[in-house]
Amino acid sequence: MIEAAQFVEAARARGFDWYAGVPCSFLTPFINYVLQDESLHYVSAANEGDAVALIAGVALGAGSGSPKRRGIAMMQNSGLGNAVSPLTSLTWTFRLPQLLIVTWRGQPGVADEPQHALMGPITPQMLDTMEIPWELFPTEADAIGPALDRATEYMDRTGRPYALVMQKGSVAPYELKKTGLSGVRSGQAAAPVDRFEGERVTRHAALERVIARTPKDSTVVLASTGFCGRELYAIDDRENQLYLVGSMGCVTPMALGLALSRPDLTVVALDGDGAALMRMGAFSTLGAYGPSNLIHLLLDNGAHESTGGQATVSRGVDFASIASACGYSLALDGDDIGVIDRLFDAQAAEGARFARLSITTGTPADLPRPKITPEDVRARLQRHIGER
Repeated sequence: MIEAAQFVEAARARGFDWYAGVPCSFLTPFINYVLQDESLHYVSAANEGDAVALIAGVALGAGSGSPKRRGIAMMQNSGLGNAVSPLTSLTWTFRLPQLLIVTWRGQPGVADEPQHALMGPITPQMLDTMEIPWELFPTEADAIGPALDRATEYMDRTGRPYALVMQKGSVAPYELKKTGLSGVRSGQAAAPVDRFEGERVTRHAALERVIARTPKDSTVVLASTGFCGRELYAIDDRENQLYLVGSMGCVTPMALGLALSRPDLTVVALDGDGAALMRMGAFSTLGAYGPSNLIHLLLDNGAHESTGGQATVSRGVDFASIASACGYSLALDGDDIGVIDRLFDAQAAEGARFARLSITTGTPADLPRPKITPEDVRARLQRHIGER
């Protein structure tokens, strides 16, 4: 058994100062220790996939020439199911490394609750299947450094995650003496929702307006998977843009990780209604932690257009009111393209800004797929922001 401080301080010495996750009783000492150190950052995620995407955003923000900035995503092994999509189509595809601490509930031979009876035995196989190398979490002080060195060497060489699987009783208890979460705004009145009527425009027109409002030298634009990213690429492929592939719904937690770790940049998350509906828990996380340099624009056409135009349920969802209730500092809604200008012109407040713009369906004929690979678009963006 080790002390929480022994691992966390050894990790800090290797550049790990960002943590995100969902609690498990095995992780309690770590979370308690990190929460009470104001020089470390802990984000309480709505689910484990959001935590992985957020730490991917932190890794993206490191740039190509910056000092190492590393992050850790923590989860119970039951949460691996929630994390499969970003682990297989975001971190693996873009080569955005992170350390995973996965607890081993239901480990064979160790009595546990019935819900862990299947996940326990298959946890190692799940990590192997996702091509994530793993080892047991260190339980002796002199094993911590070598384990972290193996992890960082692999992460730096491959750009992909490495996992430590934590058994019961690996870490001694650490008392939580503070209440609440660091970095979370609380007690502020809900932002009033401003609504604008007008004539709906195409996604193409909306993205052209976004490009006009996002200068390359100070802004990063992350586009959701599907036609949103493809159409942004087709209009103007700029070095300050990244186009998600897969990892549906992960653009917002990823943008949050980037915005928190890079306050010198304005980070714009271009979301879609289908993606937003898939991970609506992210609204609460962005509302609580989102900084003033984070802009969340949801382009809502009421359809899964890239898969044939099947309708979503977005027309019955008041996204702006949800954003307001979750703590965003600005919440806009409308059909008029002027919503985008209002979103970008708003004076930076304490928190993230949100707008939902209702757009028409329809996509330009022969819409190309990006010719630049995910790895190359990530590397290009990191070089670009690393030069700042």
